[in-house]
Amino acid sequence: MKEYFLPILFFLGAGAVIGILLTIASRIFHVKTDETVSKISEVLPGANCGGCGYSGCDGYAEAVAGGKAPPDLCKPGGAAVAASIGKILGVEVKAGEREVAFVRCNGNCEATEDKYQYIGTKSCAAVERFYNGRGKCRARCHGMGDCAEVCPNNCISIQNGVAVVDPTNCIACGKCIKVCPNKLILLVKESQRYMVRCYSPDIGKVTRQICKNGCISCGMCVRKCPEKAIVIDENHAEIDMTKCTGCGTCAQVCPVKCITELNNPKCPEPEKNKNRTE
Repeated sequence: MKEYFLPILFFLGAGAVIGILLTIASRIFHVKTDETVSKISEVLPGANCGGCGYSGCDGYAEAVAGGKAPPDLCKPGGAAVAASIGKILGVEVKAGEREVAFVRCNGNCEATEDKYQYIGTKSCAAVERFYNGRGKCRARCHGMGDCAEVCPNNCISIQNGVAVVDPTNCIACGKCIKVCPNKLILLVKESQRYMVRCYSPDIGKVTRQICKNGCISCGMCVRKCPEKAIVIDENHAEIDMTKCTGCGTCAQVCPVKCITELNNPKCPEPEKNKNRTE
């Protein structure tokens, strides 16, 4: 019995000593939890989308509590979360306007064609490596769904070969922007009524040949805009959102109808009898 009894006592004593040492160490090295961080984390949506620029909601909460980040960066939470964080911090917070993702392309299957048949990995990043994509338009949406794959709210779908965003479910996390190889997606203010669904750098003559829905840089929208909010940049129209009043004149005069309403993802058909060069 002695040969078993002594080892058991030894291990029991060693365990007790180790337990005491661990208890002492935990008290010495204990890090107090910041109640402010905990309160901010509780009001955040927990999406961990990274749209605020931090790794997740906890990281953002720590940054706000430490004064390293403003309290209005949570895009999924919007004004409600910003106001709640303001109450916790004891400051007044005016949240910015809600933003949504927008795809600057309507080069669907009827509007443009492929220059070769792609049978590789179903990925926009993969097809882009082969001669700037399969489409004749080098700035076309590849339609492979990389943006849809990373969208946490499943608000992006591929319709007729082009990515389309449902603005009602978009939380403006920006993940789709990062994965689009042609940089066709950007965040715009929800109140922005009209946008240009084309990002092609090709001249109008080339665009006519490769995409029926592409901007031909004719300048009609520039000349007719009452607020002078439109310019032609790299052979496609760009709308200055700070000047645009949403009157819709640009959409009315665009001969190819590539300027459309933000909440209407479908691009209308161009007027067949209208002279594109007027």
